[in-house]
Amino acid sequence: MKRIIISFALLHIFFIVNAFALPVDSLKAEADSLYAKENYEGACKQYLRIAKTGESAAICYNLGNCYYRMDDIARAILWYERAALLSPGDEDIRFNLDMARSKTIDRVTPRHEFFFVTWYRSMTNLMSADAWGRLSLAFFILCLLSLAIYIYGQQIWLRKTGFTLAILFLLATLVGNICAWSQSNRQQSRTGAIVISSSAVVKSTPAHSGSDLFVLHEGTRVEVRDNTLNEWTEVSLADGKQGWIEKKNIEVI
Repeated sequence: MKRIIISFALLHIFFIVNAFALPVDSLKAEADSLYAKENYEGACKQYLRIAKTGESAAICYNLGNCYYRMDDIARAILWYERAALLSPGDEDIRFNLDMARSKTIDRVTPRHEFFFVTWYRSMTNLMSADAWGRLSLAFFILCLLSLAIYIYGQQIWLRKTGFTLAILFLLATLVGNICAWSQSNRQQSRTGAIVISSSAVVKSTPAHSGSDLFVLHEGTRVEVRDNTLNEWTEVSLADGKQGWIEKKNIEVI
């Protein structure tokens, strides 16, 4: 009797999972078809419905393509940025993101940073958090195998090789875990945002009476510094400039 109940429960779960999966597959097929027919607005609506069920790099990338085709550069950059956040090593995403950025008005020159910081960021962006996690696990298994060679090896040279490899794979495991943590933290913190209004004035204080510092245009990326107020957000640019902008003018990546 218990086996029958368990089997029924598993079958019920299977049908529930498929009930959710089928509409998503159907929506994606319809969206892909609309995109192929150059009905970008219709495809965008379908991709947005899919995105509400859960983010994926592919769907975010497709949305970026739709908005780019509709000449909505700000939202194209927004969705390309979201895709790059989920799959930082994807060259197609990076290429399209750079192409969309080239059509923005504002030109922000990043401040000089230490070589190590640039190198570390480039390395962590090679793969997603999940990919780094899988690679770290593989390195850890190799570390254990090398350690086994060191412990059970009969010849001196074999034990030395096993010990050396175990140390190297252990270091690689640590580096992989650090990169996985860094990517995971970036995905969860979501401090980046894109200006979606055609233009937005950045103020010295979170009030309309504040002094005008500078103007940002659609598609410019900013970093959120303070998001605790209802209508205003403190942001900073890559060149060090900072100020307050109305929340309605930006959307968090």
